[in-house]
Amino acid sequence: MSADTGGSPIDPNKIAYVYMQVADHIAARIASGDLRPGARLPGERDLGVEYEVAYLTARRAVRELRERGLVVTLPAKGTFVAYPEADEPPGDGQEG
Repeated sequence: MSADTGGSPIDPNKIAYVYMQVADHIAARIASGDLRPGARLPGERDLGVEYEVAYLTARRAVRELRERGLVVTLPAKGTFVAYPEADEPPGDGQEG
């Protein structure tokens, strides 16, 4: 395995779990506004290809993002960037 990871921001030689590097990179993209609330993330296999990691590593990264409250996963729909609590779209979370 070479030290050159191509275009991936992930460094397998870094002293950090690879899934955390992926989660941190996606979290940084959310914080910078590159990924807006409501944006759909690629599927786990596509994330694996994008970050040059195994799809199970991508799955663990998505789970980490869910635990941080940054994304929500809807079965059979996909994973989406979460809306901040004060910035939820109209009609969501309202009782009636």
